[in-house]
Amino acid sequence: MIDLIRELFSYSFIGRAVVVGALVSLCASLLGVSLVLKRYSMIGDGLSHVGFGALSVALVMNLAPLAVSIPVVVLAAFLLLRLSENSKIKGDAAIALISSSSIAAGVIVTSLGGGLTTDVNNYMFGSILAMSRSDVVLSAALSAAVLALYVLFYPQIFAVTFDEAFARATGVNARMYNILLALLTAVTIVVGMRIMGTLLISSLVIFPALTSMRVFKSFRSVILSSAAVSVVCFLAGIAVSFVFSLPAGASIVAVNLAAFLLFWAAGALIRTR
Repeated sequence: MIDLIRELFSYSFIGRAVVVGALVSLCASLLGVSLVLKRYSMIGDGLSHVGFGALSVALVMNLAPLAVSIPVVVLAAFLLLRLSENSKIKGDAAIALISSSSIAAGVIVTSLGGGLTTDVNNYMFGSILAMSRSDVVLSAALSAAVLALYVLFYPQIFAVTFDEAFARATGVNARMYNILLALLTAVTIVVGMRIMGTLLISSLVIFPALTSMRVFKSFRSVILSSAAVSVVCFLAGIAVSFVFSLPAGASIVAVNLAAFLLFWAAGALIRTR
């Protein structure tokens, strides 16, 4: 095991991927608990599709992918909230509308720009080779900001997650904290697309929360378990990817699925006793 760890970190690109991936996994797991409880877990999938459309435009126009995709995905998150709150298009329908339109726009732009390139393929399916030093610095800074804001506003996020109507009655600006939750999710999704790809990044939001809820019941215990499960599964997925020469994103999802099944079995055993 020690030899494997030494060999892993002897490659600089794996070191960069581990730093960014662990931070993104931590952010996604914390936000995922609130999103799952609010029945809004598919927002990660929808925003990742928006990110693909924005990235396609950025790559065709030779612009910085993150600089273009972050504001576009943040705007899409606000639009999703607006549609869900103030129109007849609710929740999953709003996500499906925006995500499918974004994917279509991305495919059209990619086709006009010369078809699938290596860069586009890396963003679709993820690639740990794609992380440059500048990407690591920017991604780490954004992830640290997400964590800091989550910790700072934890009580308000907890309130709007469990009982939004009661939170409003007690003076909490629920709409503002819903917007904050959408903003943090959007940033996390964009940062994580480098490693996981647009097709798999939503798994980091959904799996750890659902896994932890098989065993734990209180919000705080689910939060702590989700954070631990997410980071451990990410590191294990990277190791599996390295040892068996498999795609990193798919390996991480496979490890998360194994953890979910293990926690599900443990939860069933606890309930029977």
